[in-house]
Amino acid sequence: MIIKSQKDFFSGLLYACVGGAFAIGAAGYKIGTSARMGPGFFPMLLGVILALIGLYIMFKAMVVKTPDGDKIGSWAWKPLLFIIAGNVLFGILLGGLPSLGVPAMGLVVAIFGTTFVVSLAGDTYKVKEVAILATILSIGCYCAFVLLLKLQFPVWPTFITG
Repeated sequence: MIIKSQKDFFSGLLYACVGGAFAIGAAGYKIGTSARMGPGFFPMLLGVILALIGLYIMFKAMVVKTPDGDKIGSWAWKPLLFIIAGNVLFGILLGGLPSLGVPAMGLVVAIFGTTFVVSLAGDTYKVKEVAILATILSIGCYCAFVLLLKLQFPVWPTFITG
């Protein structure tokens, strides 16, 4: 068995593993039937579909020849670290970290902080553009989650709202 496209093979393997993990995790819930779906039906269906897509991509990577073999390059450490740091920062800013004395800063501050950190992952960084993006994201998230969906979580820092 010869892998003709390393990028496609390993991305298909990732899809298949994640899809399989979701399907196995969903098996612990009641699946139900298509007419009367249980809480595990949708995650099971998505997991199986994702795993099948991954298997198809892996099969195609072993059959279809590519000019240079689509070798896997080096890891992009900078974007990886900034994107993970942005997600961790979002959780900390949204809910706070009481064990370290960090109060909940709310949705708006969390989105601004995350947008500024994650934007550092790119090749260019313009503060004005990032601020505009963060403002648009904050307004959109506020409208979608607080006004339309009526979700209850802090929007502003606790020291402002009380």
